[in-house]
Amino acid sequence: MATITLGTTAQTSLVALKYLAGYNSGMAAADQASIQNRIKDDLGNAHSLLGGAFQGGQLFIPNRGVLQVLPGDFVGVDSQGWPILVSANSIANAAWVHS
Repeated sequence: MATITLGTTAQTSLVALKYLAGYNSGMAAADQASIQNRIKDDLGNAHSLLGGAFQGGQLFIPNRGVLQVLPGDFVGVDSQGWPILVSANSIANAAWVHS
């Protein structure tokens, strides 16, 4: 087995939010809810929404586990409802673009 490259067909294909920790962090509740309400279960229940999958600095990856989200990380969701965590370091030093 060999490694492959992976990318998207459009630079704006993910809905995302920059995570800011702490009370009154400037991250609007509506924006966080927008991300939460897009995350879907990829295996069960006809790919149902999993509201609440991103909160309190934790991102629930359906059927896989929980990831800790750190300040400056970005949480995105693709068009199929799959959550994607990109570290602050990767955002700052790799070929990621965001609005």
